[in-house]
Amino acid sequence: MSPHPPSFYHPAPRTLSFCSQCGTRLNRIIPPDDNRMRDVCENCGAVHYQNPLNVVGVVPVWENKILLCRRAIEPRHGKWTLPAGFMELGESTGQGAMRETLEESGVSIRLGPLFTVINVPHAEQVHFFYLADVLDPALDPGPETLEAAFFSPEDIPWEKLAFHTIRSTLEHFVADSKTGAFGLHHYEISAPYPG
Repeated sequence: MSPHPPSFYHPAPRTLSFCSQCGTRLNRIIPPDDNRMRDVCENCGAVHYQNPLNVVGVVPVWENKILLCRRAIEPRHGKWTLPAGFMELGESTGQGAMRETLEESGVSIRLGPLFTVINVPHAEQVHFFYLADVLDPALDPGPETLEAAFFSPEDIPWEKLAFHTIRSTLEHFVADSKTGAFGLHHYEISAPYPG
């Protein structure tokens, strides 16, 4: 086990300095037959592509209440979020959403349909949120969560939400709940969340 607290860990920097294949310093160039700047090793020829990261999560519901988790990590420490996180290699978006829910809240879910697909180009991410039914409301938050709780739509802590994608997904959920028709919402968020 690491001696560092959870706040020590953070995603690796997106800009690389050295080649992961041979250790040579990288150059930012447009490779032949390409159309954008890349981190390129001119020693071994490796091109280090950077692609958007996928964030996967759910809108977990138990008896018309939505499960939210209060973050124990940065960014947005102490703010409320839906259970979500970065997709891991070797898993589907649905598998990742279920894993993140279990890790952050301790809750098992039955995954429903895809609900929001949100392009977040300024953060180099795409967010996928599924609807989900909570199978057992017993909570057992993991180390990335200060607390987890169920909220009626009218009690959602709107001013204490962590991210714009969380707020917009919850807004779509509340609106769709009023009509009983839950469709797929696909859109873009082009600016950082001010919260």
